[in-house]
Amino acid sequence: MTQSLKFLYAPFIPWTDLGNGVRRQIMGYNNSIMMVKVEFKKDAIGTRHHHPHSQSTYVVSGIFELTIGNETRIIKPGDGFFAAPDIEHEVVCVEDGVLLDAFSPVREDFLK
Repeated sequence: MTQSLKFLYAPFIPWTDLGNGVRRQIMGYNNSIMMVKVEFKKDAIGTRHHHPHSQSTYVVSGIFELTIGNETRIIKPGDGFFAAPDIEHEVVCVEDGVLLDAFSPVREDFLK
């Protein structure tokens, strides 16, 4: 089984720079689940995409314009969203912020 360390201390977890004001930090995983912290700068875009994973996301900070399928809403701290497998979704950062994503199963592409 693939899995992360048991204890994860943010200052020691590397960030992956995704470019254009977006970076991510993997906060724990095994074969079944993965949690990822994603930091966005104002106007950064999590481009429209889909994947075979279930995704549940919590807004830690910032303001985002979220599109799931053809529906667009504004989400703020304390809000969240669920993207079912293979549903297209996108975020546009309106105000610097952080999203906490949970994926099932693990996003193996993030571990490469």
